[in-house]
Amino acid sequence: MNEKTIKYWMETAKYDLETAKAMLKTKRYLYVGFMCHQCIEKSLRGYYVSIKNEIPPYIHNLLFLSERSDLYNYFSEKQKDLLNELQSLSMEVSYPKNRDELSKNLSKERCKQIIKRTEELSKWMTKRLKIN
Repeated sequence: MNEKTIKYWMETAKYDLETAKAMLKTKRYLYVGFMCHQCIEKSLRGYYVSIKNEIPPYIHNLLFLSERSDLYNYFSEKQKDLLNELQSLSMEVSYPKNRDELSKNLSKERCKQIIKRTEELSKWMTKRLKIN
Protein backbone atom coordinates (compact mmCIF):
# COMPACT_ATOMS: atom_id res chain seq x y z
CA MET A 1 0.00 0.00 0.00
CA ASN A 2 1.13 3.54 -0.45
CA GLU A 3 0.38 7.21 0.01
CA LYS A 4 -1.81 7.19 -3.08
CA THR A 5 -4.17 4.66 -1.49
CA ILE A 6 -4.29 6.59 1.78
CA LYS A 7 -4.92 9.84 -0.09
CA TYR A 8 -7.75 8.16 -2.03
CA TRP A 9 -9.54 7.12 1.17
CA MET A 10 -9.11 10.50 2.82
CA GLU A 11 -10.27 12.45 -0.24
CA THR A 12 -13.29 10.18 -0.55
CA ALA A 13 -14.04 10.77 3.14
CA LYS A 14 -13.98 14.55 2.55
CA TYR A 15 -16.29 14.14 -0.44
CA ASP A 16 -18.75 12.17 1.69
CA LEU A 17 -18.67 14.85 4.39
CA GLU A 18 -19.45 17.49 1.77
CA THR A 19 -22.32 15.28 0.58
CA ALA A 20 -23.63 15.15 4.17
CA LYS A 21 -23.58 18.96 4.20
CA ALA A 22 -25.47 19.03 0.90
CA MET A 23 -28.06 16.66 2.37
CA LEU A 24 -28.45 19.04 5.32
CA LYS A 25 -29.06 22.00 2.98
CA THR A 26 -31.70 20.07 1.04
CA LYS A 27 -33.32 18.82 4.28
CA ARG A 28 -32.66 15.17 3.49
CA TYR A 29 -31.83 14.51 7.10
CA LEU A 30 -32.02 10.72 6.83
CA TYR A 31 -28.94 10.76 4.67
CA VAL A 32 -26.85 13.14 6.76
CA GLY A 33 -26.04 10.39 9.27
CA PHE A 34 -25.47 7.85 6.52
CA MET A 35 -22.97 10.09 4.72
CA CYS A 36 -21.24 10.95 7.99
CA HIS A 37 -20.90 7.21 8.59
CA GLN A 38 -19.33 6.90 5.15
CA CYS A 39 -16.91 9.72 5.95
CA ILE A 40 -15.72 8.07 9.15
CA GLU A 41 -15.61 4.63 7.56
CA LYS A 42 -13.35 5.90 4.79
CA SER A 43 -11.20 7.88 7.22
CA LEU A 44 -10.75 4.67 9.21
CA ARG A 45 -9.82 2.81 6.03
CA GLY A 46 -7.18 5.43 5.22
CA TYR A 47 -5.83 5.21 8.74
CA TYR A 48 -5.86 1.40 8.58
CA VAL A 49 -3.80 1.43 5.38
CA SER A 50 -1.32 3.88 6.92
CA ILE A 51 -0.79 1.64 9.97
CA LYS A 52 -1.12 -1.88 8.55
CA ASN A 53 0.05 -1.28 4.98
CA GLU A 54 -2.66 -3.61 3.69
CA ILE A 55 -6.19 -3.52 2.35
CA PRO A 56 -8.73 -2.91 5.12
CA PRO A 57 -11.38 -5.56 5.79
CA TYR A 58 -14.51 -5.27 3.65
CA ILE A 59 -16.86 -4.42 6.48
CA HIS A 60 -18.92 -1.34 7.34
CA ASN A 61 -18.74 -1.65 11.12
CA LEU A 62 -16.97 1.43 12.47
CA LEU A 63 -16.13 -0.15 15.82
CA PHE A 64 -14.60 -3.18 14.14
CA LEU A 65 -12.53 -1.03 11.77
CA SER A 66 -11.32 1.21 14.57
CA GLU A 67 -10.32 -1.77 16.71
CA ARG A 68 -8.52 -3.47 13.80
CA SER A 69 -6.60 -0.30 13.05
CA ASP A 70 -5.50 -0.07 16.70
CA LEU A 71 -7.21 3.30 16.99
CA TYR A 72 -10.22 2.53 19.19
CA ASN A 73 -8.34 2.78 22.49
CA TYR A 74 -7.21 6.31 21.60
CA PHE A 75 -10.74 7.59 21.05
CA SER A 76 -12.37 9.71 23.74
CA GLU A 77 -15.74 8.62 25.08
CA LYS A 78 -17.39 11.30 22.94
CA GLN A 79 -15.67 9.93 19.83
CA LYS A 80 -16.79 6.40 20.71
CA ASP A 81 -20.32 7.70 21.21
CA LEU A 82 -20.22 9.20 17.72
CA LEU A 83 -19.10 5.88 16.23
CA ASN A 84 -22.04 4.15 17.90
CA GLU A 85 -24.48 6.83 16.80
CA LEU A 86 -23.29 6.75 13.19
CA GLN A 87 -23.32 2.95 13.12
CA SER A 88 -26.91 2.97 14.31
CA LEU A 89 -28.00 5.69 11.86
CA SER A 90 -26.37 3.90 8.95
CA MET A 91 -28.15 0.66 9.74
CA GLU A 92 -31.50 2.39 10.21
CA VAL A 93 -31.19 4.22 6.88
CA SER A 94 -29.94 1.16 5.01
CA TYR A 95 -32.62 -1.11 6.42
CA PRO A 96 -35.46 1.21 7.50
CA LYS A 97 -38.15 -0.29 9.69
CA ASN A 98 -39.44 2.95 11.13
CA ARG A 99 -38.37 5.52 8.56
CA ASP A 100 -40.96 8.07 9.65
CA GLU A 101 -39.98 7.77 13.31
CA LEU A 102 -36.31 8.10 12.44
CA SER A 103 -37.06 11.18 10.35
CA LYS A 104 -38.75 12.82 13.33
CA ASN A 105 -35.62 12.26 15.44
CA LEU A 106 -33.30 13.85 12.89
CA SER A 107 -33.81 17.57 13.25
CA LYS A 108 -31.77 20.15 11.43
CA GLU A 109 -29.96 20.97 14.68
CA ARG A 110 -29.12 17.33 15.44
CA CYS A 111 -27.81 16.85 11.91
CA LYS A 112 -25.63 19.97 12.22
CA GLN A 113 -24.12 18.51 15.38
CA ILE A 114 -23.53 15.12 13.74
CA ILE A 115 -21.73 16.81 10.86
CA LYS A 116 -19.63 18.94 13.22
CA ARG A 117 -18.59 15.94 15.32
CA THR A 118 -17.88 13.88 12.20
CA GLU A 119 -15.67 16.60 10.75
CA GLU A 120 -13.75 16.88 14.04
CA LEU A 121 -13.19 13.12 14.25
CA SER A 122 -12.11 12.86 10.62
CA LYS A 123 -9.60 15.68 11.11
CA TRP A 124 -8.37 14.04 14.32
CA MET A 125 -7.68 10.80 12.43
CA THR A 126 -6.06 12.63 9.51
CA LYS A 127 -3.55 14.24 11.89
CA ARG A 128 -2.52 10.79 13.08
CA LEU A 129 -1.87 9.28 9.66
CA LYS A 130 1.48 7.58 9.23
CA ILE A 131 2.64 8.25 5.71
CA ASN A 132 6.12 7.33 4.58
